[in-house]
Amino acid sequence: MNPDPVLGQLASVLVVDDSTVQRAHAVALCRRLGVQTVYEAASGEDALDLLTFLEPRPQLVIVDLEMPNMDGVELIQQLHQRALIVPLIVASGRESSLIHSVEILASNLGFPVLAALKKPIRSGMLELAFGQFGLAPGVATEPARLDPSPLCPRALAQAITAGEITVQYQPKVDLATGAVRGMEALARWHRPTHGFTRPDHFIALAEKEGLIHALTLSVLDQALAQAARWNATGMKVSMAINLSPRLLDRPSLVQEVSDLVAAHGLEAAQVVLEITESSLVDFMGAALGVLTRLRLKGFGLSIDDYGTGFSSMQQLSRIPFTELKVDRSFVHGAHQRSNLRVILQSALDMARQLDLVSVAEGIETTEDWRLLQECGCDVGQGYLISRPLPAADMPLWLRRHETRLPTLRAARAPSQSLQT
Repeated sequence: MNPDPVLGQLASVLVVDDSTVQRAHAVALCRRLGVQTVYEAASGEDALDLLTFLEPRPQLVIVDLEMPNMDGVELIQQLHQRALIVPLIVASGRESSLIHSVEILASNLGFPVLAALKKPIRSGMLELAFGQFGLAPGVATEPARLDPSPLCPRALAQAITAGEITVQYQPKVDLATGAVRGMEALARWHRPTHGFTRPDHFIALAEKEGLIHALTLSVLDQALAQAARWNATGMKVSMAINLSPRLLDRPSLVQEVSDLVAAHGLEAAQVVLEITESSLVDFMGAALGVLTRLRLKGFGLSIDDYGTGFSSMQQLSRIPFTELKVDRSFVHGAHQRSNLRVILQSALDMARQLDLVSVAEGIETTEDWRLLQECGCDVGQGYLISRPLPAADMPLWLRRHETRLPTLRAARAPSQSLQT
């Protein structure tokens, strides 16, 4: 139930850069790529004013990191404090490790980060960034809105009961062959009057207000029903579903999940339950019993976001996981950063030695894909392959995916987005 970047079509951009020459260059590139409205700001302060008062707000901000007075980092922090969450591209002439750190900072604050670019920005870099999350330049439509307003527990409860929380599916594919190995079920909530509500927001509310049990069972029921429909067409793939750690102290959970699987005519082995590694620290007492019983029933167990917590080795030694899912922060861009590559390779080697299926999330370029092939990763997931899709869109995606399998298997293409 990880959150998605903003989806939509790109019609307006704000370029923030104190250098007149570099700002003009970025503006020209945006216009060349078909962006209809390009705003400019020569400082962080000017950008903050524009984003506060412009209606509609620019769909994307390209922000330089080195600026006098309010630098790019402070601007991002100020936007966060004012709940002005907008997709970002961060850019700087400084070292890649510094740019990457700002990318992580912005992502942790809830900003969709399309790219972290080293200057000078080139047209191909910007075009790749625009296309990374399905943003199509030149179409003047209103973007999907992230709702910054406080969520109402009653509204969420009603949405769960009414079936308004829907499920989208993100393919997981074999890195050697490109064949589809599974799907991850992801909860989505789009309210007509408020727009797209971030999954991390409503999931956090569900956990806080005691609604996470009902939400999870609803998502699980929808995902298993869809898996059964795919089974009937001959497409038998694993279905990965996230489990909140707050459910792992419920002894009844094992039977509830088992009953749902049986009701849809599935086998437990077809279901992979993902548990975020960092979330287990405070729930280990009861969680170990529940997770062990789920494994005894035949369910797959995946340690999700591996490497983001502080007790990874301990969790792997205690819990009978079957899958290790490497967090995107160690995947995307690892071909450019030797320290990330060392961590990535170490995680994959350990998964192999422990006889775990290795899954890499956050694959966004063919370089990411090629590196993971070279490192011996088993399964890949990310926007290069596909964004999360409604089940109805999956047949078209599968047909398009078939046409690019030779390219994925060879992995010799230059850096580009292959997402369909």
